[in-house]
Amino acid sequence: MALRPGRCYREINKPSYTRKEYVRAVPQPRVVHYVMGNTATEFPVEYHLVSKTDCQIRHNALESARIAGNKFIQRECGRLGYKFHIRVYPHQILRENKMAAGAGADRISDGMRLSFGKATGTAARVRKGQEIITISTTVEKANIAKEALRRCSMKMPTPCKIELRKGSDLVKD
Repeated sequence: MALRPGRCYREINKPSYTRKEYVRAVPQPRVVHYVMGNTATEFPVEYHLVSKTDCQIRHNALESARIAGNKFIQRECGRLGYKFHIRVYPHQILRENKMAAGAGADRISDGMRLSFGKATGTAARVRKGQEIITISTTVEKANIAKEALRRCSMKMPTPCKIELRKGSDLVKD
């Protein structure tokens, strides 16, 4: 069965469900790396991708944002010219009640009876104003970091803004 659209899980409308010991099989998050680039160097400029609303971000959306932003900034800055950091972790377990559709489906499916659902993935709960992704770089590559975060924001299910938190006196926008 195909993956449901992100709008099915975007809203925070249920209590938190993170107790993995009660769930039989929770799929592992697709996010491969949370910190990339040059982790040993302290960079003077730091941009943050900040959420404008409360929402849930699925693990595959985080991974696609990581791929899009990291590929761009690595091509422009080199492997040691930046630090890319995903600041949220997908703890929230997403459940789905599988429904059979088509002719004769009433004999197979129980509908909403005992519809707790199976774990289909994980999501990160994000609050308004929370930092999702941080990119640190040099002053010369500040606009490239901003563009990389813009590309990351295209993959997010929520509107995001890009904020300069460190090095605002160094960067001329």
